[in-house]
Amino acid sequence: MEGPGLFDIPETAPRTEEPAADAPLAARMRPATLDELVGQQHLLTPGSPLRQLVGGDAPLSVILWGPPGCGKTTVANLVARATDRRYVPMSALNAGVKDVRAVIETARATRRRGGAPTVLFIDEVHRFTKTQQDALLAAVEDRTITLLAATTENPYFSVVSPLLSRCVLLTLEPLTEDDIRALVDRALSDERGLGGEVALEPEAADHLVRLAAGDARKALTALEAAAASAKAAGTTVVDLATAESAVDVAAVRYDRDGDSHYDIASALIKSLRGSDVDAALHWLARMIVAGEDPRFIARRLVIFASEDVGMADPTALQTAVAAAEAVAFIGMPEGQLTLAHAVVHLATAPKSNAVTAAIGAAITDVKNGHTGPVPPGLRDSHYAGAKNLGHGETYRYPHDDPRAVVTQQYAPDAVHRNVYYRPTDHGAENGLASRMEKLRAIVWGSNE
Repeated sequence: MEGPGLFDIPETAPRTEEPAADAPLAARMRPATLDELVGQQHLLTPGSPLRQLVGGDAPLSVILWGPPGCGKTTVANLVARATDRRYVPMSALNAGVKDVRAVIETARATRRRGGAPTVLFIDEVHRFTKTQQDALLAAVEDRTITLLAATTENPYFSVVSPLLSRCVLLTLEPLTEDDIRALVDRALSDERGLGGEVALEPEAADHLVRLAAGDARKALTALEAAAASAKAAGTTVVDLATAESAVDVAAVRYDRDGDSHYDIASALIKSLRGSDVDAALHWLARMIVAGEDPRFIARRLVIFASEDVGMADPTALQTAVAAAEAVAFIGMPEGQLTLAHAVVHLATAPKSNAVTAAIGAAITDVKNGHTGPVPPGLRDSHYAGAKNLGHGETYRYPHDDPRAVVTQQYAPDAVHRNVYYRPTDHGAENGLASRMEKLRAIVWGSNE
């Protein structure tokens, strides 16, 4: 007897089953219709791609992009309820090219026989490799399948351009506190949820809403845990203490491999640049709690010390490098102290990007061909025959002058007297401006 083949995927339209009575609260409270969807009002206008997708009015392939708990899986389940379509769910965590091709072949065969069209739902599509995503292109192009893909990562980075161009991109926003509160209230009273078995005190509700941070699944999971704790204690009222004990810490929305990683790192750097020490410490804490590699944080701080503080506080680089070395030496969690030390120093330090601008201008000149030979007096004169070439003969040794500075051309003719470094009047750089004026006057010979 032959084993299962590609076409063993059912050609009838599979349906999602109603959640069991003991299913998680978040599953039981999943909207049964699009009108029950909370939030995302910008996507729910009449005739919108989302309504067309759920209603089956048009075979649009769609990519749903949004944070966890904003309704991506809910939309997929609503699509699955459509009566005239086969719905095939797949997770990018455990599916490969072979699985994708099997669905496509079955969809093609079903289509030829006049069967129902196929909707392929791929959760976390950003985890698919380029090859796996490429395997979808032809089938999406000729509408062998209608693709419904969900991702928490920026699809412009995580989805290949040809696939992205064949789909409608719908951006789902994090749920607001009012949205979360409405969901919690519905779960408390709805028969699918807690059915009025418990009451939630206002302070406890505020706590759950705050901890959810826009994630509906997190809010309902926390509510279920708090309700269970209250029942175990013999009460039907969930107070603040019960809610706090049931859910003692909020999970931080952060993916070390995704765009949140770069967004939060960017927020840290911009807060440092803006001298907002408190905001910088917040973003540092977000990275630490999420388990970010402390070496990554330390590297960013070392770069920032030169890029945005520079000579306005030369000790900032020393602090950043010391923090990086300390983190490598002592590890975490104690390393968070040295990282915080560096963040406070960098945020409160006077800022100057004069060093950054200086090297940028110098590199631009070099790239534009403003170079030239090394002046003869600066050339190496230590090898045999160098004196015969006149190397070093005109060199003036600065320490022979009481000022330790002499008039001498150091740059090639093409950029001689070009000014790259322009000190600001911030911090320690303030005194450098007048010093640089005096140094250039002597070196260039303008005062002699």
